[in-house]
Amino acid sequence: MFFIRTKKSKDTLGSKEKCAICNEEITMRFNPMKEWSIDGSLCGDCYSKKLSEHYPGDHTRVNLE
Repeated sequence: MFFIRTKKSKDTLGSKEKCAICNEEITMRFNPMKEWSIDGSLCGDCYSKKLSEHYPGDHTRVNLE
């Protein structure tokens, strides 16, 4: 008995996930909240925009470490 080893395409191994809103490559992945009704992951910019749309006001980070 012998096994045939197959190589995966370089395109699938090196592909980056894309943002569900702007379609740019995601460097840091954010999951959308259920009430936003968005399928897929978001980039940091789109997540921040959606967060400020649904929760207006100032958003101050408390943990600055």
